[in-house]
Amino acid sequence: MPLSRQFIASCLALCATPTLAQQGPAVAGAAAPPAYQVKAPAGAPNVVIVLLDDVGFGAASTFGGPVQTPVLESLAREGLRYNNFHTTAICSPTRSALLTGRNAHATGIGAVANVADERPGYSSFHTKDTATIAEVLRQSGYNTAAFGKWHQTPDWELSPSGPFDRWPTGEGFERFYGFHGGETDQYEPSLYDGTTPVMRPPGRDYHLTADLADKAIDWLRVQHAVTPDKPVFLYFAPGAAHAPLQAPKAWIEAYRGKFDQGWDRLREEIFARQKALGVIPANTQLTARMPDLPAWDTLTPDQKRVASRLMEVYAGFLAHADAQVGRLVEALKANGQFDNTMFFYIVGDNGASAEGGLLGSASYFAPVQGLPESDATRLAQLDALGGPGTYPHYPAGWAWALDTPFKWTKAVASHLGGTRNPMVVTWPRHAAARGGLRSQFGHVNDIVPTILEAARLPAPAVVNGIAQKPMDGVSLLYSFADASAATRHTTQYFEVFGHRALYQDGWMASAFHSRRPWTVIDYGQKKFEDDRWELYDLNTDFSQAHDLAQREPARLARMQALFQSEAQRNQVLPLRNMSLNQAGALPSLSAGRTSMTFRQGVVGVPESALPRTYNRSWSVSAAIDAGERARGVIATLGGHSAGWSLYLDDAGVPVFSYRLFNLKTVTLRGPAPLTAGRHQLRFDFSYDGGGYARGADVQLLVDGKSAGTDRLPASPPGFYTIDETFDVGIDHGSAAGDYPADALPGYAFSGGRIEQVSIDLR
Repeated sequence: MPLSRQFIASCLALCATPTLAQQGPAVAGAAAPPAYQVKAPAGAPNVVIVLLDDVGFGAASTFGGPVQTPVLESLAREGLRYNNFHTTAICSPTRSALLTGRNAHATGIGAVANVADERPGYSSFHTKDTATIAEVLRQSGYNTAAFGKWHQTPDWELSPSGPFDRWPTGEGFERFYGFHGGETDQYEPSLYDGTTPVMRPPGRDYHLTADLADKAIDWLRVQHAVTPDKPVFLYFAPGAAHAPLQAPKAWIEAYRGKFDQGWDRLREEIFARQKALGVIPANTQLTARMPDLPAWDTLTPDQKRVASRLMEVYAGFLAHADAQVGRLVEALKANGQFDNTMFFYIVGDNGASAEGGLLGSASYFAPVQGLPESDATRLAQLDALGGPGTYPHYPAGWAWALDTPFKWTKAVASHLGGTRNPMVVTWPRHAAARGGLRSQFGHVNDIVPTILEAARLPAPAVVNGIAQKPMDGVSLLYSFADASAATRHTTQYFEVFGHRALYQDGWMASAFHSRRPWTVIDYGQKKFEDDRWELYDLNTDFSQAHDLAQREPARLARMQALFQSEAQRNQVLPLRNMSLNQAGALPSLSAGRTSMTFRQGVVGVPESALPRTYNRSWSVSAAIDAGERARGVIATLGGHSAGWSLYLDDAGVPVFSYRLFNLKTVTLRGPAPLTAGRHQLRFDFSYDGGGYARGADVQLLVDGKSAGTDRLPASPPGFYTIDETFDVGIDHGSAAGDYPADALPGYAFSGGRIEQVSIDLR
C-alpha cells in the first residue's frame, strides 16, 4: 500500500527536528542540554608521530648517512631538523617516555618490556598515573590510532586471557594494528587487530611496513570522510629497521656493492657528509673505535662478503620504510589535512643495534644465546639474506658506523651513540624557517608537552580519576621560530642496564657499565662503584671526543651527585645487573606449571606463558579425531627462525618439525596418512642434561608406536623467539613447519577435530 503524502511529510518534519544536543533550552533560564561530544580546541592540529626502530644518527641521508631517505629530506626542507634530540638508548623506555611525556623509569618501563623485575621503575608497564598522550587527546576530542610496534605490555598480560587495559586499546588508542614484541618477521608477522590475533593479508609480495601504511591510510581516509573537522592522532611505529632485517629484493639490490669499503671507511664518509650538510658543527671530531670491535681489514674475504650483504639488506629495509612514510604524507595532503598536521619523524628509538654480534648472523637469536653460527652457514645463505625464511642481523661494526660521529651504540645509555637520534618536525600552517636546523637539547619526553601546547590543552592533573605525575619533558614549540633560543630542557638523566649518564646545561657525565652491546645474553656482574665516570663539555665537543674528568673533578662530582638525586626521584634505584630471565617477584603465567592442556582455537599464547621446556626433557601430545581429508597445523610454538610444529601434511601424514635456528632442522614423519577416527600423536624431547643448551634425542610417536627418531646437537637455553606464539589449529606468525606453499599464511587445520594438546615437563 503506497504511503500518503501527509505521512511522508510528517516523517520529514520529524527528521528535521533538532536533536537534544542541537536544541536550545526549552524554557527560558533552563539549563543547557548536556554535551554528548567533546570538541577539540578550535584549530587544534592533527598529530602524526613516526618512530623508526634501531636507526643511528648517521644512517639516513638527511643527516649524512648512506641510506637514501627522500621523504625525510623533503620533510626537512619543509620543516626543521633537530640534531640534539635524544632517546633513552633502548626501545620500550623510549616509547614509554615518548607517549607519556615522563621519564621512562617514572612510568615503570626502565628496560625492555621482556626484561623486568619487581623494582617500580622496571615493572615493564605504564602506571596509571602516567597516562598516554593518546588517552589525553582521545578525551579531548581527537580520534586516535596506533600502527606497528607496541612493546609496552608486560609479558604476563600478553595472552588471550588479558587483562587488556595495558594493551594499546586500553591506553587511549581507539584502533591498534601491529605487533607486541620487540620485533617480528616482516613477511609473516605476529599481528594483532585490537586485542585479537590475526593473520596477515594474503599475497606473495606482502611486507609488513607496507601493510601498516595501508591500514594507517585507510584509517585516515575513514576519519576524514566521517568526521572531517575532528583532529586525529596517528602513531606510526614500523618494525623497520630492527632485526630481522628483511626487505623487498629490489630495495636491497639498489645497494649492491655500496658497502664493500667496510665500516671504517664508511664512517669517514658519513662524517665528511655530516660536516658538508652542516648537521654537525665544523669542529666536531670523529671518535675512536670501541674496545673489542674489529677493524674491517681483520675480516676474511668471506666474512666481508657476508657483512657487506647484510648492510645492503639493512639499507634496503630503511629506504623502503621511508617510502611508506611518504605514502602517509601523500594521504594527508590528498585529504587536505597536511597543512594543519604536526608531523614528527623520529629517526630511531635508539642508536643503531650491535646485537647482531661481531660478524653478523643469518639467524641472530642463536648467537645471542651463545649458540655460534659458522662462516659457512652465513655464506650459504648469502643470496637469500633479507628474503622470506631468513632472520638476519648485520655485524656490530655497521652499527658503530651508523652512529657516526659518536661512541657506542644502542643499549649504551651512557654515550650519545645510544641516545642521540635525528628528528624532523613539520607543521606547515605554523612553519618557521623552512629547512632550518635546531640544536636545542631535546628528549623524547618533550614530544607530549609540545603537542599539548600546540593543541592549547593543559597537562591534565587527573585522568580517569587518577592523579597524574607531572610531565618531565619540556615543550619544544619555543624552538620552532627561533634557532637561537636558549635550551629549556636543561637536565636529563639516562640509564639502561647500568650504563648511565647525566646531562646538565650542555655538559654530560657518562659511566659505561659492563655489558657490551654485541653480547646480548651476557649482562655482566660488575660492581657499580667500580665504574669509571667520564665528563664532556657538549657545548664545544659535539661527539664526546674529549674526556675532561681529570681536569674538572669538582664538576664531575656535582653531576654524579645530581645523577643520584634524579635516579632516586625517577625510580631508577637501586641499580642492579639485569638479565633476560629475571628471578623477581613479578607475575608469571608459567611459574610452577609443569603441564598445560589446550583445545582447538587457542591462538596467541606467548612463549613466556608456557611451561619452561628449556634445558630439560619435555613432551607435547595431541588427541585428534581425523576425517577423510584431515590436514593442517595441530600445535606449534615459535616460527621460522626457531620453534616446533606438529601438523598433518597435504596427504594427511603426521609430521613434527623442530627448527634449531640455523644449526639443524629435524623433521620426523609418520609412516602413512592417518585413517579416519581418533589418534594419539606425541613428541618426546629427551634432554642430555649436564648444563644449559645441551643436545637431545627426539622421537615422534603415532598411536603409541615410534615413527622416527633423530638427534639435536644443542637446544635454546632461554627462548625460541621473542614475538612468536603458541597456537592450536593454525600457525600465527611465521611458519615453524614446512607447510604447502598454497596453504600460507597459517596452514589452518581442517577435515577433523583437535580434541586436546598437552605440554608436559619430564
